[in-house]
Amino acid sequence: MSDSNTKRIRRTPEERIAEVDAKIEILNQSIADLETKKQASMTSFDEKIAAVQERIKGLESKKQEILTPKPPRKPRKTKKQKIQEILKEAQKSGMKPEEIAERLGINLSE
Repeated sequence: MSDSNTKRIRRTPEERIAEVDAKIEILNQSIADLETKKQASMTSFDEKIAAVQERIKGLESKKQEILTPKPPRKPRKTKKQKIQEILKEAQKSGMKPEEIAERLGINLSE
């Protein structure tokens, strides 16, 4: 009788196939779960990559601003340079130094 207690129960091929199908279904479900995790991580990494690319674009535009020189400013003139320019223009128009001094109300002493 002890032999009958220790004997294994033989399963039918249908039962064995059902067990294998159940394992296959569990593995397919784990694959599906991994695929969803993969998609979620891919979207998060895609967002991170897009953010870094935007930063690169900003730095590229900053680089272009640095490389493109601004047009040179017009140099500022001192009072002396302005007065000399006014005198040159007055002489070009045909005025003599005495006429310029007279119009300015200055007495030239020689």
